[in-house]
Amino acid sequence: MTRFALREAHAHIPAHGRAMSMLRAGDCLNKEELLDLLGRAGGTGWVLAAGARVNAWADPRWPDRSELDRVQPDRPCCVMSFDHHSIAANTAAMRAAGMSEDEPDPPGGVICRDARTGTTTGLLLESAAMRVWHSAPEPGESERRAHVLAALKDLATHGFTEVHDLLSPAWLGPLLASLDADGLLPCGVRLYAPQAELESQHAAATGPRGWERPRVRLAGAKCFADGTLNSRTAWMIEPYRDPLPGLPLGKPMMTAAELDSALALTRAKGLELAVHAIGDGAVRAVLDARERAGRESPPLRIEHCELIDSSDVVRFAEFGVAVSVQPCHLFADIEVLTRELPHRLHRVLPLRELIDAGCAPGRGLWFGSDVPIVRPDPEDSIRAAVHRGRAEVGPVIAPEQAITEDEAWRCFSPEECAR
Repeated sequence: MTRFALREAHAHIPAHGRAMSMLRAGDCLNKEELLDLLGRAGGTGWVLAAGARVNAWADPRWPDRSELDRVQPDRPCCVMSFDHHSIAANTAAMRAAGMSEDEPDPPGGVICRDARTGTTTGLLLESAAMRVWHSAPEPGESERRAHVLAALKDLATHGFTEVHDLLSPAWLGPLLASLDADGLLPCGVRLYAPQAELESQHAAATGPRGWERPRVRLAGAKCFADGTLNSRTAWMIEPYRDPLPGLPLGKPMMTAAELDSALALTRAKGLELAVHAIGDGAVRAVLDARERAGRESPPLRIEHCELIDSSDVVRFAEFGVAVSVQPCHLFADIEVLTRELPHRLHRVLPLRELIDAGCAPGRGLWFGSDVPIVRPDPEDSIRAAVHRGRAEVGPVIAPEQAITEDEAWRCFSPEECAR
């Protein structure tokens, strides 16, 4: 097909720009290389590294707090996983966040502890990870502008004319509008605010001095129904082979009532709702909420959908729910899928079934990358969707779910170009 327009349906623009300036933990092949990278960090203040792929290591164990303390005894130090749902933190970072040794797990988060001693290991999941990570000083206004410009230029080099930013901070819309006014915006951007900020961001976007314009608009809200595969917090229908203690099916992040409220909120604003749901249990919970809402539902898109139970596939087209997936994640998740969910590999990214059930490429089935979780090169998702595995020797996941290259490219097409 002619690729005259491409849509990146799931990106994190500020995080992508900022990650480009951080230590590259994704280049480390084992714990020793990571510790060496952190120990050699220059400068003062916080030491931040992003992109760690611990499950791809031969020994898939995070460095513990004592090991991080050894290489960075005084400066707060954090390493973010590539999926942005786990961090390893040293003692100084946990203290900077006000996290005590004996405090309980926060809502929606896990503070990992040594099974023998009960002491904190420094590994933090979900909301606990975000609390420590966001204790580091945020970039200033000029840094933000530079980060956003760098990220947008990188996306534009891959051919994207439309980018969806999922979980947009309140300052992003005005900054993008300013770039557009200055003639510096290389692509159109649709923003999805955190659900808790939708009221305030909607008022700022559409008020008398609102920042919305044709190429920059607030499209909806974003919320999280579960966690991720690599942290074993994705909400599953069947148990993980080696689950986190007390979490055999992962960790639901929203109740049925909370999902219903999120749908009602976005409908009241005339906007869309985007829900992060990686596990098949989370996907089902969101589809159940859509079914309960009936005609009162706003436009709904479910993000990631890495596993979908066979009984739920037909419900997407039936309810008009967009499937927003990132096939390129297959490359990053092969190890954890084969290790933790060998009994569910046939339900990983069932793209063939989705299309056959009525989710048309580019209209009901959208592709993106989730950058900076992985790089934004669309060729990665094309290869994953068509070949269902890495180019090198390795497992092929659910080959019966492969789609054609033409279908895969159309999943990157903006809706008006996919008709």
